[in-house]
Amino acid sequence: MNISEIRITLRDDNKLKGFASITLDNAFVIRGLKIIEGASGLFIAMPSRKRKDGTFQDIAHPINMATREWMESQVIAAYRQEIQRLENGEIPPPPKLGSYHDDDHDSVMEERY
Repeated sequence: MNISEIRITLRDDNKLKGFASITLDNAFVIRGLKIIEGASGLFIAMPSRKRKDGTFQDIAHPINMATREWMESQVIAAYRQEIQRLENGEIPPPPKLGSYHDDDHDSVMEERY
């Protein structure tokens, strides 16, 4: 399995640094990965949905630590490249907190049954 494409959408927030979409083997897309700044650095949160009890359940996720670490390293590297492009003035700054409206990055879907 290879990640054939990573798309990063930056965010201007204290903890939420951006969203990522990845394409696996030019055949399968996973949208709604969140790039989060945690206490020990950046990490990736998988797409999830909110359950009736208020907890969240991952919709898609790696099933072993090696795959999670591999995927996370690829996405974080792409995020850092996007930050470099921002710092070089190659892309505009991300929208301010509260102006988010891109439907491609809804990573939380409510259960309705």
